[in-house]
Amino acid sequence: MDREMNYGKDYKFIPATSANSGLGIEVLPDLYSYTIQIVNIILVGDPESDRFVLIDAGMPNSSEQIISEVEDRFGAKKRPEAIILTHGHFDHVGAIIELIEYWDVPVYAHELEIPYLTGEKSYPEPDPSVEGGMVAKMSRLFPNEPVNLGNHVKALPEDGSVPELPKFKWVHTPGHTPGHVSFYRENDGALIVGDAFVTVEQENLWDVITQRPDISGPPRYLTTDWEVAKKSVEKLEALKPTVAITGHGLPLTGEELTKNLRALVENFDQIAIPDHGKYLDH
Repeated sequence: MDREMNYGKDYKFIPATSANSGLGIEVLPDLYSYTIQIVNIILVGDPESDRFVLIDAGMPNSSEQIISEVEDRFGAKKRPEAIILTHGHFDHVGAIIELIEYWDVPVYAHELEIPYLTGEKSYPEPDPSVEGGMVAKMSRLFPNEPVNLGNHVKALPEDGSVPELPKFKWVHTPGHTPGHVSFYRENDGALIVGDAFVTVEQENLWDVITQRPDISGPPRYLTTDWEVAKKSVEKLEALKPTVAITGHGLPLTGEELTKNLRALVENFDQIAIPDHGKYLDH
């Protein structure tokens, strides 16, 4: 491993999975979602082309699985033009160092997320006391120390453009983390959400295992600013997306997405915000 890069000392494999682990879904011809245990990575690019981008980097110890899926879709020895992160929580950067070393590609994230990706700052600790199910209680086991990518990570351009994805714009959607971003393509309404909202009740172990569709706010045990998180969901709903790929759960499209996202905005306090938890009075 590159000495410049390292994971936090608490970094480890997390034995959590779901019924969709290993499932790949071609949401659009150039948008492919693949589930690593309980989290999704997204490949953006036409499989007939040599040019594509990886959004997020899966769970710890998942690099071989990610590389295999990339090569199955794009061809042997193919690599992305870049890895672009929605945010830096452990389940979105789980294989990032191994992927950088294998592919030698740049990584991009929001400027406010960089300190959590260069070893400077740790995220607030997960809140196992928050209202929710077994996954929330398990969150005390989740890695929390920052990954250090050194000079391999760069800030996204301030103008909202996304490197290597000229039709997409990044949208700042904080609340879950300070520098959380989503990605939106206006010409077809495609939205890559990250964890600004999810399509499974991520705190509930049964829902996580079965992946029962249930649009919800960001995962409660790692969300620290609910007022800002609500504004981020409102911002994404105002875009009127036609397709949404979230960090957790199955993609949503069409009227089902429109109806459920509108309901989340109108009832955010009841659906998303927990009744109790240490970050409610942020």
